Amino acid sequence: MTSAQKFDVGIIGLGYVGLTLATVFAEVGLRVVGVEKRPEVVRQTCQGKPHFTETGLADALGRVVRAERLSAVESFPEDSFCDVYVITVGTPLGQDGIARVDMIEAAARQVALNMHPGALVILRSTVKIGTTRQIVAPILAASGKSFDIAMCPERTLEGRALQELRELPQIVGADSQEVRDRAASVFQVLTRSLVQVSTLEAAEMVKLVDNTFRDVQFAFANEVARLCEAYAVSASEVIASGKLGYVRTNVASPGLVGGPCLAKDPHILVQSAKARGIDLEITRASRMVNERQPKETVDFIVAESRRRGFKKGAKLALMGMAFKGRPATDDLRGSMSIKVLNALVASPLTYDIHLYDPVIGTGELAAQFPTTTACATLEDAIKGADVVVIANNHPEFARHLPVELAEIMNSKGFIYDYWNNFSNLSEVERGSVYFAVGNTGGNLNWVEEFASLAEAAL
Repeated sequence: MTSAQKFDVGIIGLGYVGLTLATVFAEVGLRVVGVEKRPEVVRQTCQGKPHFTETGLADALGRVVRAERLSAVESFPEDSFCDVYVITVGTPLGQDGIARVDMIEAAARQVALNMHPGALVILRSTVKIGTTRQIVAPILAASGKSFDIAMCPERTLEGRALQELRELPQIVGADSQEVRDRAASVFQVLTRSLVQVSTLEAAEMVKLVDNTFRDVQFAFANEVARLCEAYAVSASEVIASGKLGYVRTNVASPGLVGGPCLAKDPHILVQSAKARGIDLEITRASRMVNERQPKETVDFIVAESRRRGFKKGAKLALMGMAFKGRPATDDLRGSMSIKVLNALVASPLTYDIHLYDPVIGTGELAAQFPTTTACATLEDAIKGADVVVIANNHPEFARHLPVELAEIMNSKGFIYDYWNNFSNLSEVERGSVYFAVGNTGGNLNWVEEFASLAEAAL
């Protein structure tokens, strides 16, 4: 009779959070098994190839797989068990806007079947407050086995995950000091920076509050941009001037606000509050401001297109489809560029849309957005374009001055920049072709103009 195969850590879910964590745990010498239901992800992981772009991950994953410290499976082998289980599955918003828990429940059931008595189970997914206690713990308890449970939320920045897993303070929440210490010891092999909080719910709330705070900040910046446009002043000038040497003010820059966390976590926080009869008015309003921005700004783009005489079928280059470009990523989850694309497609003008992203290949772009033209280079995308829209902040988009881009665009074309890459330049350097969020050149009547043009087009 063979003895059971033992792993130091079992990671359930090999998405962005799970695979980076599994890799770093394996790098420090732990024996790790990753459980992932997608067979193509299991296959790639076992080949030492990550299924997404992340700085340093390809090299690190290849090393730990070759060293046989990290393996991937679709389900736990029957003759295996782990000392520690970390649940890292996704919790996307469903069609009803409520965060899904079905993947959390499935992961908890997998752990309950596989664990031996006394196992430590850590939830790392972003969840509604109370999920660890009310959903995960009862599923584990139904197994009849003893266990410890902790909540240690993920907080890494895409593009810096491997570095931040070793540097960022790790939040550790549990109901007793004994379990907090046990969970802290797991992450202590990665970093000495540990923050213990007194309950599971406090740890769940930390992640939600941190990301919602950022969402609120960006929403205020976007409101400032709308006000500046109404008064024909530059939002970039107002914001930069106000905080220069004035330590009590640090207003963010306006622009698109999305991604897998900021587009989701405020909704989860609102849902958590609603469960206790509390309405988070500021949080709701901030998300509304950020979610409506693509439609509002596309209204301006269409109105300016009409003003310049562009007809249906005008070429529009949409630059940067990943949710951010710095640090670079190929992640489309929660990307506001997609919202911009959808608003453009639904607009009165039927643009001939060309896409370019410095990280995402043309094959992936074509597969994800089949009604557009995927371009391999920036030059291909903007050559002869009537409109160029800069939708994420990849450094490549800031390397070419607007007047340089204008040389290969349609002579009547214009640029709309969601990231204000060039708002600090002089008018001569920007030329008359450049507009940005909060910097639309004082065109105060574009909303009324758009409405009348749209009505005439019907």
